Amino acid sequence: MTDVNPTPPPRHRDALLAIAIFALAKLALHTIVNQQYGFHRDELATLDDARHLAWGYVAYPPLTPFVGRIALTLFGTSLAGFRFFAAAAQSVVIVLTAGMARRFGGDRNAQWLAGLAVAVAPVSLVASSLFQYVSFDFLWFVLLAWVVVRLAETDDPRWWMAIGLVIGLGFLTKYTMLFFVCGLAVGVLATPLRRHLGSRWLWIGAAISLLVAAPNLIWQWQHDFISLEFLKSIHARDVEIGRTDHFLRNQLFVPANPFTIPFWVAGLVALFGVPSFRRFRVLGWMVVVPFAIFVAARGRDYYTAPLYSVLYAAGATWLVSLLAERSIARRLLVAVSVILFLLVGVFVVRHELPIARVGTPQWHDQLADSGDLREEIGWPELAGEVARIWGTIPPAQRARTAIYCSNYGEAGAIDLYGPRYGLPPAISGVNSYWARGYGDPPPEQVIVIGSRPDRVARRFDSFVVAGRVPNPHRIANEESEHPDIFLCGKPREGWAALWPTIRGFG
Repeated sequence: MTDVNPTPPPRHRDALLAIAIFALAKLALHTIVNQQYGFHRDELATLDDARHLAWGYVAYPPLTPFVGRIALTLFGTSLAGFRFFAAAAQSVVIVLTAGMARRFGGDRNAQWLAGLAVAVAPVSLVASSLFQYVSFDFLWFVLLAWVVVRLAETDDPRWWMAIGLVIGLGFLTKYTMLFFVCGLAVGVLATPLRRHLGSRWLWIGAAISLLVAAPNLIWQWQHDFISLEFLKSIHARDVEIGRTDHFLRNQLFVPANPFTIPFWVAGLVALFGVPSFRRFRVLGWMVVVPFAIFVAARGRDYYTAPLYSVLYAAGATWLVSLLAERSIARRLLVAVSVILFLLVGVFVVRHELPIARVGTPQWHDQLADSGDLREEIGWPELAGEVARIWGTIPPAQRARTAIYCSNYGEAGAIDLYGPRYGLPPAISGVNSYWARGYGDPPPEQVIVIGSRPDRVARRFDSFVVAGRVPNPHRIANEESEHPDIFLCGKPREGWAALWPTIRGFG
């Protein structure tokens, strides 16, 4: 059995440099492609939160909006600019995954296979084209795994400080970092790393993670841990509408390219059963424990996506090492794997990334296949229609008129595109918008977007249908399900009584 090589030779380091260049090329490609269509509804909400920086939000921790604020400062509201850091995060993941293969002793073939496997993973490709916390959550776990590899490789307990920092940053990105920490904790207890429990460096690392996470924990305490209520509500919705169904089956093709199955299976075998990987066994626990938690908690299938990077690195290293003395078989493995990886990658790009020109048959095919792409269309037109309705209101009444949006996409669109028309900021009962209130003095009339006639009839003393959400391409998305835009009078019981009843999560 080929042993893990603790000091990769120079040609292996050269491979990592080439992979970094490949990752930069992929970043450039996404930057070009990401200029198409418009902002996704989730991006509109994050962009709006980026203008209201805080140590916490109902829907997520604060780091992603903070990165969004940096993107806004550097690039304005450019689509490609706003998405740049998400695409960059996934490019870094490619290099880190290849770097893990290198640390496992993998040669340049193993490093390329591991890096390419994550590059064409469906979740990674989509996360490179949308600015969401998924992109950064993916990065923090892979970086955590890389730092743990360095800890296991060197047995230098000072790496616990870096581990603590990454855990803290991951917690400030998505709370599922706690699941990954559970895997690390089990891995430490189940391997010789448990001797580090007596090291001050491990506890310094734990203190660093708590220190980094502390501002958000304080915010949660001040807001009655509202995010727990949000997560409970969203999870119940996902279970009810079937988004958590077929979790195990979907692992074959949602978080991972289906042709990478032999590599991540080999990665599991290597981390738990191959003697030369014994000191890296903690990584195996960092994969299987969070995976088991996601299964038990009925998580979404894509939550596991970052776990596969560890398995790609271990699996590619082991499989290539098995063929070290069989050059023809090794070359065949590499060639066939690369071709199959790229075929699926092209399929994902064709169906999930914004590559087709608007209005073409290919564009309509993409929208039919991708719910995410359908949610990137029509937001400027929505703001334009609301502006038309706003223009029909006498100027003296506009100061006491509000724009109420039923979901965060509509609210984000009004806040992004509305200022060019002189529209006020939107009010909404969803997520963090609710805490911003309905304004002072209370509105005397309100333009309502995204509601139904029966609902506005119950809530307001009068209403008329003032317009409809534009849909020139006849796209079936959330806005097409409630196209009427209403101009309503005062709430029947007053704003103070109505506002607590309309709080919702989405």
